[in-house]
Amino acid sequence: MDKSGVWIVIAAYREEKSIAKVVQALTKAGYQNIVVVDDGSKDKTFEAASEHTPHVLRHVINCGQGAALKTGIDYALMQGAEFIVTFDADGQHRVEDLPAMINPVINGEADITLGSRFLGSAKNLPFLRRIVLKCGALVVWAMYGVRLTDSHNGFRAMSRHAAELIDLKSDRMEHASEFIDEIKKKKLRYKEIPITVLYTEYSKARGQSNWNAFRILYKMLLHRLLR
Repeated sequence: MDKSGVWIVIAAYREEKSIAKVVQALTKAGYQNIVVVDDGSKDKTFEAASEHTPHVLRHVINCGQGAALKTGIDYALMQGAEFIVTFDADGQHRVEDLPAMINPVINGEADITLGSRFLGSAKNLPFLRRIVLKCGALVVWAMYGVRLTDSHNGFRAMSRHAAELIDLKSDRMEHASEFIDEIKKKKLRYKEIPITVLYTEYSKARGQSNWNAFRILYKMLLHRLLR
């Protein structure tokens, strides 16, 4: 697989302990176009990322993961990206799953692929978190008519065409549902791909709480009503 046209976008907030390892694993696998967006971190996330990739952007204040991904995607498009992958900064995603994510898009089988931990594996996923994620998938199906097994997974791969069409307006975590809404509205071809998500003590501590998931649901419903 030719990796020269693939750009990896990573939104990072207070990830100084993990970001270097994540970027190093990607570069070791041959992915050289890696964009890290430091979303207003007060630690050394920016410095740690800058040691391993020249493409490090910085928000002066914390704007939210949705805003950071939009910044990174826009930057990758300006650099001439043919394919764009969104990848987590906390080490939950595996580099080994990248070919399975990217190949359907490169081969023209889909405009965007969405990683699914429930088609693949979710190692050490807390039981309550599993229930919340399953309920989230049902809500997305009811609201947007898109049936997925895993609706809030940050691992995605998309063509340049899809990236140019998807218009993210949600700055924070509800952007994940907005991706699904945009897929539906723009009639993009999508495919779920089995992936492995690694839940470590670090990633579980850094991840969003179950209560925050209900806040995201509230914002989704509000956005839907005000459209």
